[in-house]
Amino acid sequence: MIMDEEFLDKLRHYFSLNLYEVKIWTALLSRGTATAGELSDIADVPRSRSYDVLESLEKKGFVIMKFGKPIKYYAIPPAEVIERVKKNLKLETDKQLEKLDEVVSGELLDELNLIHSQGIELVEPAERSGSLKGRHNIYSHFEFLLKSAKKQVIIVSTAQELVRISESIRDVLQAVARRGVKIRIAAPETKATKEAAKKLKGIAEVRALEGIDARFIIIDSTELTFMLQSDEKVHPSFDVGIWVNTEFFSTALERFFELAWKGMKPIEASED
Repeated sequence: MIMDEEFLDKLRHYFSLNLYEVKIWTALLSRGTATAGELSDIADVPRSRSYDVLESLEKKGFVIMKFGKPIKYYAIPPAEVIERVKKNLKLETDKQLEKLDEVVSGELLDELNLIHSQGIELVEPAERSGSLKGRHNIYSHFEFLLKSAKKQVIIVSTAQELVRISESIRDVLQAVARRGVKIRIAAPETKATKEAAKKLKGIAEVRALEGIDARFIIIDSTELTFMLQSDEKVHPSFDVGIWVNTEFFSTALERFFELAWKGMKPIEASED
Protein backbone atom coordinates (compact mmCIF):
# COMPACT_ATOMS: atom_id res chain seq x y z
CA MET A 1 0.00 0.00 0.00
CA ILE A 2 1.50 3.31 -1.10
CA MET A 3 0.49 6.39 0.86
CA ASP A 4 1.18 9.96 -0.17
CA GLU A 5 4.14 11.32 1.84
CA GLU A 6 2.38 14.62 2.47
CA PHE A 7 -0.61 12.75 3.92
CA LEU A 8 1.66 10.69 6.19
CA ASP A 9 3.47 13.84 7.33
CA LYS A 10 0.15 15.40 8.30
CA LEU A 11 -0.74 12.35 10.38
CA ARG A 12 2.66 12.46 12.09
CA HIS A 13 2.14 16.13 12.89
CA TYR A 14 -1.44 15.99 14.14
CA PHE A 15 -1.23 12.70 16.04
CA SER A 16 2.41 12.88 17.25
CA LEU A 17 3.31 9.54 15.68
CA ASN A 18 6.53 8.38 14.05
CA LEU A 19 6.74 7.21 10.43
CA TYR A 20 6.40 3.49 11.20
CA GLU A 21 3.38 4.16 13.40
CA VAL A 22 1.48 6.11 10.74
CA LYS A 23 2.32 3.48 8.13
CA ILE A 24 1.09 0.60 10.28
CA TRP A 25 -1.97 2.54 11.44
CA THR A 26 -3.09 3.53 7.94
CA ALA A 27 -2.45 -0.03 6.74
CA LEU A 28 -4.68 -1.37 9.51
CA LEU A 29 -7.35 1.24 8.74
CA SER A 30 -7.38 0.01 5.15
CA ARG A 31 -7.93 -3.60 6.29
CA GLY A 32 -10.00 -3.19 9.45
CA THR A 33 -8.30 -6.16 11.06
CA ALA A 34 -4.98 -7.87 10.29
CA THR A 35 -1.97 -9.67 11.75
CA ALA A 36 1.35 -8.00 12.46
CA GLY A 37 2.92 -9.86 9.55
CA GLU A 38 0.23 -8.75 7.11
CA LEU A 39 0.55 -5.14 8.24
CA SER A 40 4.32 -5.32 7.92
CA ASP A 41 3.99 -6.35 4.28
CA ILE A 42 1.27 -3.83 3.45
CA ALA A 43 2.99 -0.89 5.17
CA ASP A 44 6.52 -1.81 4.12
CA VAL A 45 7.71 -1.83 7.73
CA PRO A 46 10.33 -4.37 8.92
CA ARG A 47 8.66 -7.33 10.67
CA SER A 48 11.08 -6.98 13.56
CA ARG A 49 9.59 -3.55 14.25
CA SER A 50 5.91 -4.19 13.52
CA TYR A 51 5.17 -5.77 16.93
CA ASP A 52 6.78 -2.88 18.83
CA VAL A 53 4.90 -0.37 16.69
CA LEU A 54 1.57 -2.11 17.23
CA GLU A 55 2.21 -2.29 20.98
CA SER A 56 2.86 1.46 20.96
CA LEU A 57 -0.31 2.14 18.96
CA GLU A 58 -2.29 -0.02 21.36
CA LYS A 59 -1.04 1.96 24.37
CA LYS A 60 -1.95 5.21 22.61
CA GLY A 61 -5.48 3.97 21.92
CA PHE A 62 -5.27 3.57 18.13
CA VAL A 63 -5.72 -0.21 17.90
CA ILE A 64 -7.09 -3.15 19.86
CA MET A 65 -5.31 -6.49 20.06
CA LYS A 66 -7.60 -9.46 19.42
CA PHE A 67 -6.66 -12.65 21.27
CA GLY A 68 -6.23 -15.83 19.30
CA LYS A 69 -3.78 -17.54 16.99
CA PRO A 70 -2.48 -15.76 15.11
CA ILE A 71 -2.89 -12.53 17.07
CA LYS A 72 -4.81 -9.94 15.08
CA TYR A 73 -5.29 -6.22 15.50
CA TYR A 74 -8.48 -4.24 15.10
CA ALA A 75 -8.56 -0.62 13.88
CA ILE A 76 -10.45 1.78 16.12
CA PRO A 77 -12.56 4.28 14.09
CA PRO A 78 -10.62 7.54 13.45
CA ALA A 79 -13.23 9.73 15.17
CA GLU A 80 -12.88 7.65 18.35
CA VAL A 81 -9.08 7.81 18.05
CA ILE A 82 -9.24 11.62 18.01
CA GLU A 83 -11.35 11.65 21.17
CA ARG A 84 -8.90 9.29 22.89
CA VAL A 85 -5.89 11.37 21.82
CA LYS A 86 -7.56 14.55 23.12
CA LYS A 87 -8.39 12.86 26.43
CA ASN A 88 -4.85 11.49 26.85
CA LEU A 89 -3.31 14.85 26.01
CA LYS A 90 -5.51 16.55 28.59
CA LEU A 91 -4.58 13.98 31.24
CA GLU A 92 -0.87 14.33 30.49
CA THR A 93 -1.10 18.12 30.47
CA ASP A 94 -2.97 18.16 33.79
CA LYS A 95 -0.34 15.89 35.34
CA GLN A 96 2.48 18.08 34.08
CA LEU A 97 0.76 21.24 35.32
CA GLU A 98 0.35 19.66 38.76
CA LYS A 99 4.07 18.90 38.84
CA LEU A 100 4.94 22.46 37.85
CA ASP A 101 2.57 23.83 40.50
CA GLU A 102 4.46 21.75 43.05
CA VAL A 103 7.71 23.38 41.89
CA VAL A 104 6.23 26.89 42.18
CA SER A 105 4.93 26.27 45.71
CA GLY A 106 7.95 24.33 46.97
CA GLU A 107 11.55 24.89 47.91
CA LEU A 108 12.82 23.72 44.52
CA LEU A 109 11.96 27.04 42.86
CA ASP A 110 13.83 28.96 45.60
CA GLU A 111 16.89 26.81 44.97
CA LEU A 112 16.65 27.32 41.19
CA ASN A 113 16.28 31.09 41.63
CA LEU A 114 19.32 31.15 43.92
CA ILE A 115 21.41 29.27 41.37
CA HIS A 116 20.25 31.63 38.62
CA SER A 117 20.87 34.82 40.60
CA GLN A 118 24.37 33.67 41.50
CA GLY A 119 25.04 32.84 37.86
CA ILE A 120 23.73 36.20 36.59
CA GLU A 121 26.15 38.03 38.88
CA LEU A 122 29.00 36.37 36.99
CA VAL A 123 27.70 37.34 33.56
CA GLU A 124 28.81 40.57 31.92
CA PRO A 125 25.84 42.61 30.60
CA ALA A 126 27.30 42.51 27.10
CA GLU A 127 27.22 38.73 27.20
CA ARG A 128 23.46 38.67 27.74
CA SER A 129 22.53 38.01 24.13
CA GLY A 130 21.35 35.22 21.90
CA SER A 131 19.36 34.17 18.85
CA LEU A 132 15.70 33.17 18.92
CA LYS A 133 14.49 30.71 16.31
CA GLY A 134 10.82 30.42 15.43
CA ARG A 135 8.10 33.04 15.89
CA HIS A 136 6.61 31.24 18.89
CA ASN A 137 9.94 31.46 20.71
CA ILE A 138 10.36 35.11 19.72
CA TYR A 139 6.99 36.07 21.18
CA SER A 140 7.62 34.02 24.30
CA HIS A 141 10.82 36.03 24.75
CA PHE A 142 8.85 39.25 24.23
CA GLU A 143 6.57 38.22 27.10
CA PHE A 144 9.56 37.39 29.30
CA LEU A 145 11.18 40.79 28.71
CA LEU A 146 7.90 42.71 29.07
CA LYS A 147 7.32 41.29 32.53
CA SER A 148 10.48 43.05 33.72
CA ALA A 149 9.70 46.42 32.05
CA LYS A 150 9.77 49.36 34.48
CA LYS A 151 9.63 52.59 32.45
CA GLN A 152 8.89 52.25 28.77
CA VAL A 153 8.41 49.84 25.86
CA ILE A 154 8.97 50.72 22.21
CA ILE A 155 7.74 48.40 19.46
CA VAL A 156 8.23 48.83 15.72
CA SER A 157 6.40 46.25 13.64
CA THR A 158 4.88 45.35 10.32
CA ALA A 159 1.12 45.45 9.88
CA GLN A 160 0.83 41.69 10.21
CA GLU A 161 2.94 41.65 13.35
CA LEU A 162 0.86 44.34 15.02
CA VAL A 163 -2.20 42.18 14.46
CA ARG A 164 -0.45 39.19 16.01
CA ILE A 165 0.75 41.30 18.94
CA SER A 166 -2.78 42.55 19.59
CA GLU A 167 -3.98 38.96 19.69
CA SER A 168 -1.18 36.97 21.29
CA ILE A 169 0.43 39.26 23.90
CA ARG A 170 -2.29 41.84 24.52
CA ASP A 171 -2.87 40.59 28.08
CA VAL A 172 0.82 40.90 28.90
CA LEU A 173 0.97 44.43 27.48
CA GLN A 174 -2.11 45.34 29.49
CA ALA A 175 -0.49 44.10 32.71
CA VAL A 176 2.63 46.12 31.86
CA ALA A 177 0.58 49.26 31.19
CA ARG A 178 -1.22 48.88 34.52
CA ARG A 179 2.16 49.13 36.24
CA GLY A 180 2.56 52.59 34.73
CA VAL A 181 4.92 51.57 31.94
CA LYS A 182 4.61 53.72 28.80
CA ILE A 183 4.06 51.63 25.66
CA ARG A 184 4.45 53.06 22.16
CA ILE A 185 3.99 51.12 18.94
CA ALA A 186 4.75 52.17 15.36
CA ALA A 187 3.37 50.18 12.42
CA PRO A 188 1.97 50.78 8.92
CA GLU A 189 -1.62 52.04 8.86
CA THR A 190 -4.00 49.53 7.28
CA LYS A 191 -7.52 48.34 7.91
CA ALA A 192 -6.09 45.45 9.93
CA THR A 193 -3.86 47.69 12.07
CA LYS A 194 -6.81 49.95 12.79
CA GLU A 195 -8.57 46.89 14.22
CA ALA A 196 -5.43 46.04 16.20
CA ALA A 197 -5.20 49.61 17.50
CA LYS A 198 -8.76 49.27 18.74
CA LYS A 199 -7.80 46.17 20.76
CA LEU A 200 -4.80 48.02 22.20
CA LYS A 201 -6.69 51.21 23.04
CA GLY A 202 -5.91 52.30 26.59
CA ILE A 203 -2.88 50.01 26.65
CA ALA A 204 -0.50 51.46 24.09
CA GLU A 205 -0.22 54.53 21.88
CA VAL A 206 -0.14 53.36 18.27
CA ARG A 207 1.10 55.57 15.44
CA ALA A 208 1.45 55.13 11.68
CA LEU A 209 4.90 54.23 10.39
CA GLU A 210 5.43 54.86 6.67
CA GLY A 211 8.35 54.02 4.41
CA ILE A 212 10.25 51.85 6.91
CA ASP A 213 9.99 48.08 7.13
CA ALA A 214 11.40 46.97 10.49
CA ARG A 215 10.60 44.71 13.45
CA PHE A 216 12.10 45.35 16.88
CA ILE A 217 11.27 45.96 20.52
CA ILE A 218 13.21 48.06 23.06
CA ILE A 219 12.57 47.78 26.77
CA ASP A 220 13.82 50.37 29.28
CA SER A 221 16.47 51.64 26.86
CA THR A 222 18.48 48.47 27.46
CA GLU A 223 16.90 45.25 26.21
CA LEU A 224 16.69 45.08 22.42
CA THR A 225 15.25 42.30 20.27
CA PHE A 226 15.18 42.72 16.50
CA MET A 227 14.11 40.38 13.71
CA LEU A 228 16.38 39.67 10.75
CA GLN A 229 13.69 39.35 8.07
CA SER A 230 10.31 40.69 7.07
CA ASP A 231 7.53 38.44 8.30
CA GLU A 232 6.11 38.54 4.75
CA LYS A 233 9.16 36.70 3.43
CA VAL A 234 9.80 34.05 6.08
CA HIS A 235 7.84 31.10 7.40
CA PRO A 236 7.01 31.44 11.13
CA SER A 237 9.14 28.37 11.91
CA PHE A 238 12.20 29.99 10.33
CA ASP A 239 11.75 33.48 11.72
CA VAL A 240 14.87 34.60 13.59
CA GLY A 241 15.28 37.26 16.26
CA ILE A 242 18.42 38.58 17.90
CA TRP A 243 18.30 39.57 21.56
CA VAL A 244 20.97 41.82 23.07
CA ASN A 245 21.34 43.63 26.37
CA THR A 246 23.03 46.85 25.29
CA GLU A 247 22.24 50.27 26.67
CA PHE A 248 24.62 51.87 24.14
CA PHE A 249 22.89 50.61 20.99
CA SER A 250 19.37 50.54 22.46
CA THR A 251 19.61 54.19 23.47
CA ALA A 252 20.91 55.22 20.04
CA LEU A 253 18.10 53.35 18.26
CA GLU A 254 15.60 54.81 20.71
CA ARG A 255 16.69 58.36 19.84
CA PHE A 256 16.12 57.71 16.13
CA PHE A 257 12.70 56.37 17.06
CA GLU A 258 11.91 59.53 19.07
CA LEU A 259 12.71 61.72 16.05
CA ALA A 260 10.50 59.63 13.78
CA TRP A 261 7.73 59.37 16.39
CA LYS A 262 7.19 63.14 16.42
CA GLY A 263 6.26 63.05 12.76
CA MET A 264 3.91 60.07 12.96
CA LYS A 265 0.15 60.45 13.14
CA PRO A 266 -1.93 58.27 15.45
CA ILE A 267 -3.57 55.19 13.96
CA GLU A 268 -7.21 55.79 14.69
CA ALA A 269 -8.94 52.72 16.09
CA SER A 270 -11.55 51.44 13.65
CA GLU A 271 -15.17 52.01 14.54
CA ASP A 272 -17.75 49.24 14.27
